[in-house]
Amino acid sequence: MKNGKILIADDDELNRDNMSQLLKDEYEIKTVRDGRDGIEAFLEDKFDLVITDLRMPNVDGLEFLKFIKEANRDNIVIMITGYGTVNTAVTAMKMGAFDFITRPIKDDLVKLSVSRAMSYAKLLVENNSMKEHLKERQNFDKIIGYSDCMKKIFDVIDKVSTSDSTVLISGDSGTGKELVARAIHFKSDRSSQPMIPVNCGAIPEDLLESELFGHEKGAFTGAIRSRMGRFELAQGGTIFLDEIGDMSPSLQVKVLRVIQEKQFERIGGVKTINADVRIIAATNQNLEKAVEEKRFREDLFYRINVIPVNLPTLHERGSDILILANYFLTHFNVLKRKNVERISPEAANYFMQYKWPGNVRELQNLIEMLVVMKEKGEIGVSDLPPKYRHIQSAIETTPSIKITEEGINFNERVSQLEKDLLLKALKISGGVKNRAAKLLNLNRTTLVEKLKRLNITDGWVD
Repeated sequence: MKNGKILIADDDELNRDNMSQLLKDEYEIKTVRDGRDGIEAFLEDKFDLVITDLRMPNVDGLEFLKFIKEANRDNIVIMITGYGTVNTAVTAMKMGAFDFITRPIKDDLVKLSVSRAMSYAKLLVENNSMKEHLKERQNFDKIIGYSDCMKKIFDVIDKVSTSDSTVLISGDSGTGKELVARAIHFKSDRSSQPMIPVNCGAIPEDLLESELFGHEKGAFTGAIRSRMGRFELAQGGTIFLDEIGDMSPSLQVKVLRVIQEKQFERIGGVKTINADVRIIAATNQNLEKAVEEKRFREDLFYRINVIPVNLPTLHERGSDILILANYFLTHFNVLKRKNVERISPEAANYFMQYKWPGNVRELQNLIEMLVVMKEKGEIGVSDLPPKYRHIQSAIETTPSIKITEEGINFNERVSQLEKDLLLKALKISGGVKNRAAKLLNLNRTTLVEKLKRLNITDGWVD
């Protein structure tokens, strides 16, 4: 296996060939005859190092160096010239050249310079990759939840991350499918490699194939240069196929092949590329129903549904609603430089009763709006948009109890009524026992005793 890819630009054919012969055993080499051809090659492919002569027709070495550094300042360039002067060397180094070699070329010095340049290029890639991954890891920290259903999700993430199996994450829009996918990736052995997301529902069908698999120059109208696809960019890491249920049947076949054979080709290409990627897919659709209706391939469904992860709606998460709301409140206070102190108990009551069709994303957007508009103080009921206030009161009227001739079990009915009141108070308070006790006008110790007696142990907060 070659240790990297090098582009050599030199108008002298003999010099090009000599340099290529010197380096070809260790590196993959492409040669061009001037800076103009170098620019075209640079746009079509990715090179770890560019070695360019200084004096060339059409576009000279300094112009070529300037173009490369404007395109990507991290690209490594070595300049070579037979007309080397101190001033020229200083100019090139100021423009970003990594090294400067004068003719006549000595083979050992060239190999040393190239080795140093490639080591530096590898270090830059690793540092940039680490920065990106550290930034992305923050998303994992944003998965917040203490409800039983979320504890189960965290347990699944831990178990799934240790394997390399394909995962299908299902759930309504806004439930955090991409956050879970990132959590799985960053807890896996592939965490040092990239996670590449693709929203299959947001990219037009005629462009999605190119996005996934890449294309060669001239493969179709507008393909003016070769381009790597997302599967290629995700090599060694994870590809996240979001909203896979929106993918066309023809593309489903090609994705199925990648899963089965671990190989693919770019559009218009003949070279087979190995796909060392883990696939995590997500959908807000019922794919089993889509299979029955012939809208989704059955074989692909079973290939991606090796490990299913079903995310609960926000309304199903109960006590997490106020925990998330207060997290977003703190976050947007800092981000927007506001000083909104808290959400009032009355407003919190409406939060707990609302159905949240937009799930966590809707809650996040609402809190952002409230922080921006309120600026400081307390968020009250009057601050909520009308749709959040047009709901049934959180504490419902106790239904009348009918006593039939057969009689009723007094102790059983009283215990059930007591349990219902405790659960409602805990739900309204976001699971915080102190608040629930105040709502019921009880001492906290009394409430705790009643919870133990009635066996209510659903992870409430002290």
